[in-house]
Amino acid sequence: MDMLTGTRTATVAVNGRDYRLPERPVAVVCLDGCDSEYLDVGQKAGELPFFAHCLAKGFAAQALAAMPTFTNPNNASLVTGVPPALHGVSGNFYLDRATGETVMVTGDAEMRAPTILAAMADAGVPTAMVTAKDKLRAALAKGLPIGPGIAVSAQHASAARESTHGIGDLTALLGQPEPDQYSAELSLFVLDTGIALARRGKARLMYLSLSDYVQHRHAPQSEEARAFMRALDARLGTLAALGWVVAATADHGMTDMARPDGSPEIVFVGDLLDARFGAGTTQVICPITDPFVRHHGALGGLVRVHLRRDADVPSVDDVLATLRAEPRLLEVLPGEEACARYGMAPHMEGDVTVIARRGVALGSRAAEHDLAQLAGERLRSHGGLAEQVVPFLLSEPLSAAWLASRQELRNFDIFDAALNGVEVRP
Repeated sequence: MDMLTGTRTATVAVNGRDYRLPERPVAVVCLDGCDSEYLDVGQKAGELPFFAHCLAKGFAAQALAAMPTFTNPNNASLVTGVPPALHGVSGNFYLDRATGETVMVTGDAEMRAPTILAAMADAGVPTAMVTAKDKLRAALAKGLPIGPGIAVSAQHASAARESTHGIGDLTALLGQPEPDQYSAELSLFVLDTGIALARRGKARLMYLSLSDYVQHRHAPQSEEARAFMRALDARLGTLAALGWVVAATADHGMTDMARPDGSPEIVFVGDLLDARFGAGTTQVICPITDPFVRHHGALGGLVRVHLRRDADVPSVDDVLATLRAEPRLLEVLPGEEACARYGMAPHMEGDVTVIARRGVALGSRAAEHDLAQLAGERLRSHGGLAEQVVPFLLSEPLSAAWLASRQELRNFDIFDAALNGVEVRP
């Protein structure tokens, strides 16, 4: 039964929610790292007409991202509609407790929940997923039938093939070269691909996931960021003009984590613990770690501490007391408590979860981070509570009934909003 009209309509059930098959074509966009301040700057300058449309005639609000506020957990939450505790991906990088080995999340092995994309494709809806980073394509395409479904990345655009991606070489399709992974063009290529698929009738439901390279490098007021936002806005406006319902949110915000002199403000958690308990008694995992090291130097707003099982000290209580004495840390929690409070996946959590205050980055040990990766730029990063508030935008208004059914707006409500909350019209 359709909650908006009271009539029966075709739906698919995914992770406890029923999603209406799209009556109109729908594009859901993850604006990677798009802190609301980027939109505020452009809005005040009057240079973002699509976002102005959302404010005036669609829907514009803020929502809470999943914790931790990293790329992989939140993209997985967006396409499953549930928090990391249910889909299983709680970081870009984690310690496998069973093997004692660290694991970089680059595939679909960690995904424990089915996706909305796969369910829609199975129901006969032409579905496409375009990601900036290929690591996300591999993870989010789990269960998506290739052929009726399309799963491609801008990072490896020229490698796309009908048999493996559902479509051929994207550079030939767009007449554009493959973008550099460290560029604004990586995200714009994703949107251009979505527009090309829309114009050719290749999809009726799309998920378009961008890169946060620009936001890591440039503050909202910078001309580089403003130019990027104008280009992004124009492409979203094109999709809307083609008749698509466009829904956009972000996986996380972005915070300046540098001192006034430009040097990064970092707490090296492992060094603090080594000084108190001796080297080798703890292992500190930075879940922001991914193959895109120039984005952030593996420095973010949350880290996990694992205790060495063969060491006499420290205990969890010892670690909690030591780290809680550091004023630049916002929360230091037992891992189980952090999971219960923030909906994170227990199997990826440490014995202790550490969250920084706004403007502070966390690392493992100074010797394990190459700050030269920042190339002299101010450190801008994410991962903690300071980056949890994100935009939540639709090109169409949401019904009062759908809004009344929400106690709290989460970024992973975005497919529900676009498919179930927008009034059906010809």
